[in-house]
Amino acid sequence: MTADVRLRHGRAALGFSFFVQGVTFALLVTRIPAIQDRYGISDGLLPVFLAAVPILAGLSSVATEHLVKRVPPSVVLRWAQPLVLLALLGAGAGTDIWQVALALGAFGLSVGALDASMNMLGVRLQGAYGRSIMLGFHASYSLGGILGASAAWAGAHWHLSLFTSYLPAVVVLLPAALFASRFYADEGSAPVVAAEKGLGAGGFKLLLPLCLVMACAYIGDSTVANWSAKYLQDVLGSSEQLATVPYNVYMVTTLLGRAVGDLGVRRFGAAAVVRMGSLVAAGGFAVVAVASGPWVGMLGFTLLGIGLCVIVPQTFAAAGRLFPGASDTAVARLNIFNYVGFLIGSPLVGGIGDAWSYRGAMFVPMALVLVTLFYARSFGSDVAGYGVRHERRVGDRAVDVGRGGNEV
Repeated sequence: MTADVRLRHGRAALGFSFFVQGVTFALLVTRIPAIQDRYGISDGLLPVFLAAVPILAGLSSVATEHLVKRVPPSVVLRWAQPLVLLALLGAGAGTDIWQVALALGAFGLSVGALDASMNMLGVRLQGAYGRSIMLGFHASYSLGGILGASAAWAGAHWHLSLFTSYLPAVVVLLPAALFASRFYADEGSAPVVAAEKGLGAGGFKLLLPLCLVMACAYIGDSTVANWSAKYLQDVLGSSEQLATVPYNVYMVTTLLGRAVGDLGVRRFGAAAVVRMGSLVAAGGFAVVAVASGPWVGMLGFTLLGIGLCVIVPQTFAAAGRLFPGASDTAVARLNIFNYVGFLIGSPLVGGIGDAWSYRGAMFVPMALVLVTLFYARSFGSDVAGYGVRHERRVGDRAVDVGRGGNEV
């Protein structure tokens, strides 16, 4: 198999992995009210459960940083994804609160390894391709989220049990994910020594602005994932069935934004695209906060999807450009702030909502996502180009767009 064919197969396989994770995560978060009802979790205890998952995922991401020094990220991803699917099924199969706690704990530990290894492979492949493709992977995630949210809507509509809703997805996706994992491509790997030198104290100072952007973006994302259904149902007076729709709308708009986002990055550069996304996302939170009813709320979640969709993929990509010899380490450490955002976002919005109002709580992630504007320079000023390595020739020059646009 030639290198180009291996890259194409690896890209398709990784895209499918992102898709599977989108389905899985959407099935979990859109049925949070149903999980709460099934296990009798109080409103006061719910934020604790929601916070436990990102804490465990963050610890797992730290462990993955060290694990990939011994085994390739593809191996970690190959086994983490089935564990995530089985943990989802476990969350719908129990009857006692300790059982759902165990299932969600397993979900958190396995999803941390999955997210880190999945994005490590994405950054490596983008470096090998030499052009922006990260948004495409995350578009696959959004497509999976749409399918998962739609399945959750069907489960709520037909009053299916959680186990019955989750079982078909696990039965279909688990073997398919294992088969696709045979084609993962660990391209662009760097020696462990380079990784250790590339991210010392000085290196982490360069990474820190991206960490802050990642945390703020995921505070916004976790607000949609964990509170959109409850917000629409409890604040805007929608039905349980309609309450599953905002996350679906959010995922549709993230899919559309990410489907064309790589073209925008190649044309205008990552910094400009991220700035625009931050402004649109802030406007979305403002609309949600002042919404007079469910359908106006839907408009706000639509804007949120369009705005937030570009920030996270480009943050991972920027880390890979900053540390080309230590991309795995950079991605693993950056991924921790994914969960920091979830850890802060869920209890922050819930606490403000309980103490004051959920409408007022929406202004907090709105302000935080605007922080991205102050750090947009960390995404680089160069406009990314087109083509895989052997195609990247303009006249007599070869442009290494995978490494931030420097001549090679």
